[in-house]
Amino acid sequence: MPDTIQRSLSFWEWESYFSGVDLLIVGSGIVGMCAALEWKHRHPDQKVVIVERGSFPAGASTRNAGFACFGSLTELLDDLRSGSEDQMLQLVERRWLGLQRLLHLLGPQHIQFEPCGGYELFQQHESTQLEEVLEALPRFNRLLAPIIGQSDTFIRADAYLSECGFSNTRALIKNQAEGALNTGAMMRRLQEKVQRAGVLLLHGVTITGLQDTGSKVVVQSEAGWDWAVPRALVTVNGFAQQLLPELKNVRPARNQVLITKALKRRPFTGTFHYDRGYFYFRHVGNRILLGGGRNLAPQEEETMHFGAQNKIRTTLEKMLREQILPGQAVEIDRWWSGIMGVGSTKTPVVQMISARIGVAVRLGGMGVAIGSLVGKEAAELLEH
Repeated sequence: MPDTIQRSLSFWEWESYFSGVDLLIVGSGIVGMCAALEWKHRHPDQKVVIVERGSFPAGASTRNAGFACFGSLTELLDDLRSGSEDQMLQLVERRWLGLQRLLHLLGPQHIQFEPCGGYELFQQHESTQLEEVLEALPRFNRLLAPIIGQSDTFIRADAYLSECGFSNTRALIKNQAEGALNTGAMMRRLQEKVQRAGVLLLHGVTITGLQDTGSKVVVQSEAGWDWAVPRALVTVNGFAQQLLPELKNVRPARNQVLITKALKRRPFTGTFHYDRGYFYFRHVGNRILLGGGRNLAPQEEETMHFGAQNKIRTTLEKMLREQILPGQAVEIDRWWSGIMGVGSTKTPVVQMISARIGVAVRLGGMGVAIGSLVGKEAAELLEH
């Protein structure tokens, strides 16, 4: 291990960063920073420290597609099949409230929010799925009206197809309440907010253990710096089992993402889903961002390791060239992967695992929508 990691803390380092901490948050993603802001709002004089092992939040907060979404019709129908109507509506409401909270907290202009709508594609062979969705559309508009505040959240938008130029596409269903944002701008704005609130944000600190002794939480780090805090919150989402193996109901889920080089003109505006949300794409200026496909290799993508999955990447590139931008010259600028936290249900895990240690994880690919609300709920939970 390098000497820079093994070194002992100086008095100044210890006193400034590790001594007298009232709340330690592990993970500097959306949930961790929003929890810190809520705690400082409630306890402005307390010392809050967020620790992050990498230069950026490691999993999904800086690696997502920037969709301000709460569920396509096929996703919501899937939720209805696996649970009750009330459960589905509660999840939609939390996502919607989370989005509104995020926009209010950060300001739409600061995160380049675009209320451009979200679209779901149906290919030519999907006539049965389309019929099912069209039959359900009026019902879902009625159910969502009290939550969203408009009577026609979902509308048919086939007229937009000719402008988009997609191939092999039968229909579009538009969610008028969704939009897009700049993920990087969102995270920079959150960092500015927490630092302005007096929260200390420490990068390059890897936590390897948390032990609740009854009177305190003993914190162990990879660098050998052990210290104690009165309470701790874990917000590392897809990496939760690394730190807390007892969290069996949280699994990592890796997603592959690409972005093209700038096109001569923007071919369409909006966020798009396909195949129950497993595939997604959007405009980013004159570029196209495209990702997903983990359902093609579910076992391989249940991993905490970043990297490529060739079958998925080949499928995404084919989709880009043959369906989204058919006949157009397009170059891929960059590939990356992100790691989400998923489980047997889509409800986030916000709970105390001991008297002094809380967790706020398993955001199921909806971290942008629900993360700010989950952070607030976690801070509230720690008070009790």
